[in-house]
Amino acid sequence: MLDTETKSRIDSARDILVGKVPDPKSQVEQITIALIYKFMDDMDRQSEELGGKATFFTGDFKKYRWANLLDKRLGGHERLLLYAEGIEKMNENRNIPQLFRDIFKGVFLPYRDPETLNLFLKEIAGFSYDHSERLGDAFEYLLSVLGTQGDAGQFRTPRYVIDFIVAVVDPKKHETVLDPACGTAGFLVSAFKHILINNENLTPDERARLMTNFRGYDIAPDMVRLSRANLYLHGFPNPVIHEYDTLTSEERWDERCDVILANPPFMSPKGGIRPHNRFSIKAKRSEVLFVDYMAEHLNSGGRAGIIVPEGIIFQGQNAYKALRKMLVENYLWAVVSLPAGVFNPYSGVKTSILFLDRNLARRTDEVLFVKVESDGFELGAQRRPNGKNDLPEAFEILDGHKKEQKTQESKLALTISRKRLLESPHIILSGDRYRKAVAVQSKWPMVKLGDARFFTIESGGTPSSTVPEYWGGDIRWVTLVDLPQGESFTEIKNTQRTISETGLKNSSAVLLPKRTVLVSSRATIGRIGLALEPMATNQGFKNIVIDDFDQVNERYVAYAVARLVPVMDQMASGGTFKEISKTSFSHLEIPLPPLSIQQQMVAELEGYRKIIEGARQILANYKPTIKIDPTWSIKPLADIASLEYGLTASAKDEGHARFIRITDITQDGRLSESAVKFVDLNDEAKPYLLMRNDVLVARTGATYGKTLLFDSNETAVFASYLIRIRLTTAVLPGYYWAFAQTDAYWAQAKSLVTGGGQPQFNGNALKNVSVPLPPIDIQHRIVAELEVERALVEANRKLIEVFEKKIQEKLAEVWGEG
Repeated sequence: MLDTETKSRIDSARDILVGKVPDPKSQVEQITIALIYKFMDDMDRQSEELGGKATFFTGDFKKYRWANLLDKRLGGHERLLLYAEGIEKMNENRNIPQLFRDIFKGVFLPYRDPETLNLFLKEIAGFSYDHSERLGDAFEYLLSVLGTQGDAGQFRTPRYVIDFIVAVVDPKKHETVLDPACGTAGFLVSAFKHILINNENLTPDERARLMTNFRGYDIAPDMVRLSRANLYLHGFPNPVIHEYDTLTSEERWDERCDVILANPPFMSPKGGIRPHNRFSIKAKRSEVLFVDYMAEHLNSGGRAGIIVPEGIIFQGQNAYKALRKMLVENYLWAVVSLPAGVFNPYSGVKTSILFLDRNLARRTDEVLFVKVESDGFELGAQRRPNGKNDLPEAFEILDGHKKEQKTQESKLALTISRKRLLESPHIILSGDRYRKAVAVQSKWPMVKLGDARFFTIESGGTPSSTVPEYWGGDIRWVTLVDLPQGESFTEIKNTQRTISETGLKNSSAVLLPKRTVLVSSRATIGRIGLALEPMATNQGFKNIVIDDFDQVNERYVAYAVARLVPVMDQMASGGTFKEISKTSFSHLEIPLPPLSIQQQMVAELEGYRKIIEGARQILANYKPTIKIDPTWSIKPLADIASLEYGLTASAKDEGHARFIRITDITQDGRLSESAVKFVDLNDEAKPYLLMRNDVLVARTGATYGKTLLFDSNETAVFASYLIRIRLTTAVLPGYYWAFAQTDAYWAQAKSLVTGGGQPQFNGNALKNVSVPLPPIDIQHRIVAELEVERALVEANRKLIEVFEKKIQEKLAEVWGEG
C-alpha cells in the first residue's frame, strides 16, 4: 500500500519538474531514470557495506556515483553536466544488467537549469532501494499521471478496472500471461499480485518460475522502458517486455498463452493498419486486429479479458461482423458494458469488456451480458466518487456464471443464446438489443409511435454543402442548436439556418407540417421540439407527424415522448455516433388517453412549464445593479486593495484543502459545488489559504473577469489563474462583489483586457478598474438590499426544481405509476 510520505515525495518531484518538463510522460521518464540511477548506487553501497565490491559504478563510470553527484563542492552547472553525461552514457555501461541498459537507452536531460536539477536530485535522494510492495505501488502511482496521454487512442486503464478484469479471468500460478499492448504493464502487475494473494505459500522456486510466465509487447520504446521498470520494481529480476509491433510483425506469431489481458489502442492510423496475412479476419482497423490476435493466440484452454470500443460491439462493416461471428462461435462467454465516463477526463469513449474462454464457450449455449451503469464515480470530467458501484455485483454474477451456467435476466444481467446472436443481422454484442420490453401497466391503451392510425414517422436530411443555391431559402431547417438543453420540449418558430426548395428536393429532407413533434435521435438523443410552422430537419432527427388531431394532442405527445428519453438512449447503437433507428423509434409506445384527458393534462403541464420558464428568465436576466451617485469618490482598485496570483499545483480528488479553480466560479459569481477538487496543505500552499470575505477574480480565458466573494469558513486554497483581492476597510467585500456583477464593471473589464485568442485580465489591468466608493453606511445598505434580491433569485432556482418534479409526477400518473 502506498504510504503518504512516498506519495508526497513523488508529487514533489513532479512539481519540481513541471515548469521545465510539462509533458507528463516525460516527467515519468525523468523520475524513472533518476530512481533506477539512485537504486543502482544503493545496491553498490549495500554490497560494499557487506564486505563486497561495487558492481555498477566502477571503472570509467565510478565518477557518476550518486555521492559524487550530491557532493556539495560541486557547482550547479558542474553537477548538471555530470548528471546529464551520466544518464546519456549509462546504456554503454557493461557492468549493469541489460535491463538497466535498455532503460537508459536514448535518454537525455531535457532541461539545463541547475537549480531545478538540484531540487530534483535532493527529492530523489529521499528514496531508498528495496524490492518491497511499497516501492512497486509508489511507481504505479507515478505511472498514474500517464492518464493524461491520449495519443493514438491509448488511455491509461483505471486500476480498479484492471483489477476487476484480472479477478474475473483469475490467472493461476502455473499459467503464462501476456499483454500484447502492455503500455506500462498495469495488467501484468495486477495479474502477478492476484496470483500472490491466492498463493500465499509459494516456494522460492515457484516464485522464480512464476516471474518467467509473464510477458508483454509494446510498439513504443518509452512504454517498453517504463513497463520494464514497473515490473522490476515489483520484484521481477528480468522482466520480459519486447519492443514489438503486434499487428504487423510475424516474429512472435507462433507464441501462445494461457491468459491474455489487454486494453489495446482504439485508433488506427490514417489509411488503416497494413497487417500480415496470418490473421483470420481481414481488416485494417487496429481494434479488430488486436481482438482477433488475442483470440487466436490463446492456448486450447486459454482465457482473455479485453477492453474494446463500441465499434467492436456495434459496427456493421464486414470485418467487425466477421470478428463477432468468430467470437460468438468459439470464444466469447461474457460481455460487460462499462459506463461512458470510465476514461474521463481524457476521453468520453464508451467501452465494454469481452471475456473469452475457449472451454467455457464450448460448454454453454449462451453468452452472458452484464451492464455496469455506475463504476463508483460520477461520469463527468472530474470523476468524483458517487457511492454507487455495480462492479462488485457484476463480479458476483460473472463468477457465479463461470461455476454454473444458468439462464438469467435481471437489471444488470441477461443471457442470450448463441443461436439468437448469430441469427441477428449484425450479431450486435449489446444485451439491451435483445432485452424484451417490460409491459407498462397503464390505465390507458398503449400505442406505438409507428401506429399509422395516429402518426407518421419521418426522418430528416441535409442538402449538399457544396451547392450554394441549396441554402438560404425560405424553408426553416432544424438542427440540434435550435433545441436548447434542459427543456421538456422547445417550441420552434424560427431556425438558425434555412434551405431552399431546390435543396429540399435534392436531399432526403422532408417538409414537415406545423404541429410536428421533432426528436433528436443521433449523438445527442432525446431533445424535443414542436414545430409551430412548416419546417424540415437534418438527418439527426426522427419526427412524429400527427395524422389524427381528433384523437391526439401534439403537446401531449411531446411531453409523453420526453419521458421515453432514457429508453431511447438505451436503444441507441453505433460506433462514433449513437443513433436510434427509425424501426426502433417506431416501436416505442406511449399511453393514449382520450383527447379530453390529453388536453387537461397539457393545460396543467403548460402551467407548470410557464412557471419554470419564468423562473429561468429571472435567473438568466438578473444582475445586481448599483445606482451610482456622482458625488461618490472614484478610486482605482490599486488604491483600495492588494492583489495576489494563486497557487500552481495539481488538483486531486482528496487533500487537506479545497482547491478553487477558475472553473469553480460560475458566470454569475457563485461558487460551484460540482467537480470539487483538493490540494495538500503543505508549506508551498499555505500562503494561498483563503480567508472569509476574500474576493477572487478570473484572470484569463473566455470567462475572464468573473468575480467570487468567498464567504465561507471552509479551508480552501486558490489556483494560479485566479487573482485574490484583499480590500482595505474602506470597502465592504460584499459591495465590491456586487459592483463586479454590474454592466459598469464589465464595460471596464472589456476595455482593459489584452490578448487575442486567450484573453488576459491580469493584475496590471485589474488594478486600473475604477471603483465608485460611497460612504461605508451606504455600502452596508446596498449590500443588505442586494442580499434580499439574491434570496429571491435563489428561490426561483428552487422553484424550477419543484415544478420539474411536478411535471414528472403528472406524467407518471398517465403511465400508471402515480
